[in-house]
Amino acid sequence: MSLLRSRERAQANETVEVFSKLEGEIRELVSRDTTAPRLQGNDNELAASNIGSMLQHVSGTSVQEIDKLIDELQILREMLQKEGARVQHEIVGYAVLIQNARRSMRTISKSLTFLKNDRDDTPRISA
Repeated sequence: MSLLRSRERAQANETVEVFSKLEGEIRELVSRDTTAPRLQGNDNELAASNIGSMLQHVSGTSVQEIDKLIDELQILREMLQKEGARVQHEIVGYAVLIQNARRSMRTISKSLTFLKNDRDDTPRISA
């Protein structure tokens, strides 16, 4: 259980790092754009194209990370379902064991009561 939690924390930290990196790159791009001299004509189109390709690359990486996380979550879900079925099977086994133990205890108790009553009925020889 702690292994799953530490794995989930690690994945969450990776996701946070990816988004932080993306945010940093966007801030850097915006600050460069505001400090850089204004471009004219084809240079504007080139800059827009560069920004577009960078955003596609970054968003593509993010989408891949999200897809990877979804796949891992589905694997974890299947594992938890299998583990839940196994635990349920074990519980049923223990319930059957308890019922058998109760029956055995009743049988033993009846036998002991019968033996006790049988001893009380036997005549005692007094000396």
